[in-house]
Parts: sequence; C-alpha cells; structure tokens
Amino acid sequence: MKEQILVTGGTGYIGSHTVVELQQQGYEVVIVDNLSNSRIEVVDQIAAITGTRPAFVNLDLTDSEGVCTFFDNHPEVKAVIHFAASKAVGESVEKPLMYYHNNLFSLINLLDQMHEHVVQHLVFSSSCTVYGQPEALPVKESAPVQKAMSPYGNTKQIAEEIIGDQAQVSMLHAVLLRYFNPIGAHASAKIGELPLGVPNNLVPYITQTAIGLRAQLKVFGDDYPTPDGTPIRDYIHVSDLAKAHVTALQRMLEKNQKENVEIFNIGTGTGYSVLEVIGSFERVSDQKLNYKIVGRRAGDITAVWADTQLANEVLGWKAEKNLDEMMLSAWRWELALAKEKGNL
Repeated sequence: MKEQILVTGGTGYIGSHTVVELQQQGYEVVIVDNLSNSRIEVVDQIAAITGTRPAFVNLDLTDSEGVCTFFDNHPEVKAVIHFAASKAVGESVEKPLMYYHNNLFSLINLLDQMHEHVVQHLVFSSSCTVYGQPEALPVKESAPVQKAMSPYGNTKQIAEEIIGDQAQVSMLHAVLLRYFNPIGAHASAKIGELPLGVPNNLVPYITQTAIGLRAQLKVFGDDYPTPDGTPIRDYIHVSDLAKAHVTALQRMLEKNQKENVEIFNIGTGTGYSVLEVIGSFERVSDQKLNYKIVGRRAGDITAVWADTQLANEVLGWKAEKNLDEMMLSAWRWELALAKEKGNL
C-alpha cells in the first residue's frame, strides 16, 4: 500500500472519482466530508468499483477543533487533495457570506493543521473562473486573473492567494488545478454527478430532461459571437480530471516540482458550444431533446477553453475522452439512477 491521502469532499462528484483513481493506483484514502452536497452511499459505490472501502470521517472543515482532532487521529496522512467547497455560482450571489465562510475558513483550518502536523503536500481544486472572459484563447496559466464575476469565483481566487502566501513561509508544496467543465460519469455507472435539486450545470440538466425529470432545457442565448451563437466551453471527462489529481500528487511525492506552488489548466484544449453538446447527446443517446432558446443568463461569458500545453508536457497528463464518450457516460449514469429508483 502506498501513502495515506486525505481527500476532502471525497463523496462529491469529482472527489469520488478521484478516490477511485487513487485506490486503483494503490493509495490508502481517508475521506472527510460533511455530506452537505453528497450521499454517504457513495462510499459503498467506491468500494464496489475498487474492492476497497475508503475510510470515512463525517466532519465540517469549518470546525477548527474537529480538524485538529482529525489530524491528531490520522498521523499517517502524507498529502491532502482538497475538494470540499460550496460551488453553485448562482447560490453564491444570493448567499455570499455562506460561501466566504465555508470555502475560506475550511481551507484556513486545513492549512493550519497541515502545518502543525507537518503534512507538506496539497493538491487544490481551483477553477477556470479565475480567468473571467480571457483576453486571448486558448487561455494560458500566465493569463491575468480577472475580477471575479461571483462570490464563488472570488473564493477560488482568494484561496489560491492564501495557498501561495502560506507556501512562502512554510514547507508547503501545492499544485493548483484550474478545472474547466467536468462532465460525464465513471464507466461503471456507479458514481456520477448527482445534483441536489435543480441542476446548475448543463449536462445533468440535459440528461434529466431526456429522462423526464425536467420538462424542458433552456439554452441561455443564441446571439453570442460564436459560430452557432451559443456559449463555448471546454468540457472534460470527470475520470480524466480525477487522473490529473493523481498525477499532480505523484509529482509532489516524487519531488519533481520545480516551484513550491505550480498551476495547471485541466481541460481538453477544445471548446464546444451548448448546441454542439446537445447534438452530441442526441447522437449517442438516440434521444431527441426538448430544448428552447431563451435570453442570456447574467454572468455567462462568451467562450473559454484551455491551453493544455503545461499540463501535457510538464505535468505529464493528457485528457483522453472525447465529447461523445463524455455524453454517453453521463446518459448511462442517468439511466442507472432511474433504474435504481424504479423509474425504468
């Protein structure tokens, strides 16, 4: 068995897929999650996929005493992959203090106890939201960080700054992964994206509309300066994204980092419009999707996709799944959920 790794938010969408990849690479995993946006049954599903049940601790990372106790009780933890955060852009606009409290206090408590317990390696879940609408595409890691368009986005910017400041005065080594748009589900269809309530993201709204949970998909705007008028994003399969975390972790543990804090874009390097994503779904699922073009949504940027050269050449990671594969895996996950609920 390799090193013991703490995965915060490990029952969530990206966290659970990363736990699977870690365990399949031989790492021992401890999950910390408060289950505010996930289900405890995910631990069972991880065990079903990998044959190994990860340790699980129900803990809110904003509880500083609880975080201290966790590290006291887990002296074997060698590195942390930090996912735990609130992440709905719209909700963050309505409840900014909740987002600043949850996303920043949890990180501060985590870094504080990592320092106290000499845990020196951190992989941080960041976001391409820090770029805003980039001045040039594809966007490079050297692109300027723009003023955040939401409190959620601002928490990612501030978190990156906090990690950078701490790394300057401690033994902390960190890799910041700026995700683009994770979609899809594990090949087993045992874990996937499970939004609580109405989905905020495009793909689960597509699959829920196709399965009959939603009456209609709204496409927000067809008057953007793009080939078909709809916004363009870089969509990446969640398992490819999960593998990037394992690669980043190995880079630190093997002492291959060139700087104390490194930043990598994690995307495919290809942008797809909303209508192209819908077309891909209809193609792989053989379902005709009920959608309607409506007005633009506040805060949506026109287009963003990644320059992945650093991730490919320096980190040594590359996305493998294409859009059709991503959409098919998302549809198989939706079908599996429906079967579980007895709706198929």
